[in-house]
Amino acid sequence: MEDIIQLLPDSVANQIAAGEVVQRPASVVKELMENSIDAGASKVQVIVTDGGRTLIQVIDDGKGMSETDARLAFERHATSKIKKTEDLFSLSTMGFRGEALASIVAVSQVELVTCRPTDELGTHIVMSGSQLEQQEPVMAPVGSNFKVKNLFFNIPARRKFLKSTQTEFNNILTEFERVALINHNIDFSLTHNGVETVTLPASSFRQRIVNLFGKKINSQLIEVDVDSSLIKMRGFVGTPESSRKKGVQQYFFVNGRYMRHPYFAKAVANAYEDIIPQGEQVPFFLCIDVEPSRIDVNIHPTKTEIKFEDETSLWKIISAAVRESLGRFNAAPSLDFDDDLQLPIDIPVMDVEKDSVPVSAPRISYTPGYNPFKSHMPDYRKNDNSWEALYGDPVKEKRLDLSPFEDIPETLVQSPVSEPLFNPGDSVPMYQYKGTYILIPVKSGLMWVHQRRAHIRVLFEKFRSQMLSKQAVSQGLLFPERLEATVKESVVIEAISEELISLGFDISSLGNGTYVLNGVPAELDGLSPVKLLMDVIHSVMEQTNEAKDKLYDRIALSMAKEVAIIVGQLLSAEEMNLLIEKLFASSMPSRTPDGAIITYVMGDNEIDRNFVR
Repeated sequence: MEDIIQLLPDSVANQIAAGEVVQRPASVVKELMENSIDAGASKVQVIVTDGGRTLIQVIDDGKGMSETDARLAFERHATSKIKKTEDLFSLSTMGFRGEALASIVAVSQVELVTCRPTDELGTHIVMSGSQLEQQEPVMAPVGSNFKVKNLFFNIPARRKFLKSTQTEFNNILTEFERVALINHNIDFSLTHNGVETVTLPASSFRQRIVNLFGKKINSQLIEVDVDSSLIKMRGFVGTPESSRKKGVQQYFFVNGRYMRHPYFAKAVANAYEDIIPQGEQVPFFLCIDVEPSRIDVNIHPTKTEIKFEDETSLWKIISAAVRESLGRFNAAPSLDFDDDLQLPIDIPVMDVEKDSVPVSAPRISYTPGYNPFKSHMPDYRKNDNSWEALYGDPVKEKRLDLSPFEDIPETLVQSPVSEPLFNPGDSVPMYQYKGTYILIPVKSGLMWVHQRRAHIRVLFEKFRSQMLSKQAVSQGLLFPERLEATVKESVVIEAISEELISLGFDISSLGNGTYVLNGVPAELDGLSPVKLLMDVIHSVMEQTNEAKDKLYDRIALSMAKEVAIIVGQLLSAEEMNLLIEKLFASSMPSRTPDGAIITYVMGDNEIDRNFVR
């Protein structure tokens, strides 16, 4: 029998490695920017074309490379950061990935021009699919200039699965922001399709946050400064007034590297407990310094997840420090310490052997003669007026967003309506239940209609039709409102400007992320125009598939959810009839555009079974 195990050619091995490192154009931007920072650059320019498909160029004024180093940099497992195994656990640079450039050149055409301050001539290298095509000395400025062209040109299947130009550029923006935010002492610029999108001069950390996310955030930042035996933490958290449900900027950086850490994010959220609305979040920008030997940065291919040696103790320090900062800002009750005390105090780690104490069983006391059924309960049989006290007045009940079909029996939610069961033109009695459902007798039983979801379906089709026909009516604002947008929000506003106009928004740019809202769609009384527009923008930012019809659906659905009636809103008989008539004139009355159930029918048989005895 023949042997079946064989070594892969370098070209194939490099392409396999590239699948881990180069997931999309944003991955290349991140790697090249980090290399520029490690080279000691004071200025980094990022230039992309077609969302990174055609060109990704990163220019820096760092220390450059020699002719030999420039060639070796493209070999697998080549690095200047690691010499022995122990170095893996004491990295102080942006991190080690020795196959990064080798993976990039395996799936693209790369051109490098680099020169050191001590060299008279620089080096020019051209490579394609891991193959060296040209190497020669050239006149060049100090630093490095990487051009990555035609990403995935030799892997058509990978290139086919890239998203739209706008989506890929949004991903590049995300990586650009993460690197530029923590390296605020470096000049950065980002150009897309010949237009300079972002310019960031070297500045303080606070100013870099403002330059990236708008002037409005400057007044919403509270400083955090921690120096303990376990970690040092500095940065900013948002005021309670800055809380939002969508589009909140939240950044952790560990030893200069961006990190996702849901556990520590909960530590920050814990400090805001009871002072912000439930379901909302606040922005934070926190930089953590910790001994490299106490963390493991190699648990995730993209290095965005880090394992800490003692996460529980760090959780306590982070939460206490944020709460103390809020207390100093008078946004939350402060700990009862002298005002001159500087947090954080060291939180000692418990030594099980030294700190353990004897544990005794708790003592339980009780009253043997107590009978819970002899408590003084009101006798509702004695007074007919007490029925209202027992069941409550539904009109006076607090209007909450109840869970969908909370009070409907399980058997009811098994028969979604797929087609109208009555003629909407007929005179049909309708009843409203708890300000949430409309009850309608139909041929086969009793129909339940979720009134808010029904309204969302009706409004969705209305807004989508307006965008397609471009016939929406705009209502001018008596006092135009000013809007401060982040870089990513500005990109989205420019990308969907035609759709916003077709909906009735009249918005003009003043430059540098500042816009003026002059008009809004008609019939939006009582809604905040800026909040409505920002909710639409953030909803679009969450969308990954940007085909035109999908974009219309996303915007129309976001608008419908913001404008639709709330749960608990009482409707007149005329309003109920009009809503039901429009619902059953829609293309799909049984479900909302995002799949939520609108109508259910409780059959006659199910109702009769409950009255057999």
